[in-house]
Amino acid sequence: MSDRTGIFAGDDPFVIAQAWLTEAEATEINDPNAIALATVDATGLPNARMVLLKEIEAPGGGDGAFVFYTNYESRKAQEIMGAGKAAFVMHWKSLRRQLRVRGTVTKEEGPQADAYYASRSLKSRLGAWASKQSQPLSSRAALMAEVAKVTAQQGPNPARPPFWGGFRITPVEIEFWADGAFRLHDRFRWRREGPGSPWQVDRLNP
Repeated sequence: MSDRTGIFAGDDPFVIAQAWLTEAEATEINDPNAIALATVDATGLPNARMVLLKEIEAPGGGDGAFVFYTNYESRKAQEIMGAGKAAFVMHWKSLRRQLRVRGTVTKEEGPQADAYYASRSLKSRLGAWASKQSQPLSSRAALMAEVAKVTAQQGPNPARPPFWGGFRITPVEIEFWADGAFRLHDRFRWRREGPGSPWQVDRLNP
C-alpha cells in the first residue's frame, strides 16, 4: 500500500509523522509544529486551541507518542485530565498535507519535562510562573507586575513550576492526508484497540 505520499502499510506511523514534520520545518513560514488540540469539558462540549507539539516519540514497535507542554491549571489541561483523552490535527499548507491523531493522555512531569523547561528562554520560564493561565486578568499591567514579582522571587535560574509540565498523547488512531487533484485526496488510517495492540491500516476514500 503506497502512493506518491511515500506511505507504506508496514511503516511505523510515528516515523512517518516525524518525516512529514521534518519536511514541513523547511517549508512552513511559522510554527510547523503547531497543532489544533481538541478536548471536551465535563458536559461533553468540545473545545479547540492551537498549541506547539514539542516531541514525536518514535521508539519503534509502534508505541510512540506526541508530547506538548502547558499549565496544568489551564482549561485545556483540566479538560484533558477530566476525560483522559484528546485529539489534534496538524495542517501544513505549504505541503498540502495534514495529520490527525486521537488517543489517551498521560502527564509528563519528570526529567523530560524538567529538561524541556530548562531549554526555554528565561523570559518564557518566568512567564510560566507568572501566568495563571485561563483565569480572568484585570489588565496587562497586572500581568507584567506579576512577572516582575516572580523574577525577583525566582532569580535567574527558575525551577519548573509544579503546576506546569507535559502531556503525552498515546494514539489509538492516526490519519495521514495528502491533497490530490480534483479533491481525490490520499488518506491512510492507522487504528488499534489500545497502546501495545497491533495497528490496522486502511486506505480511506477522500
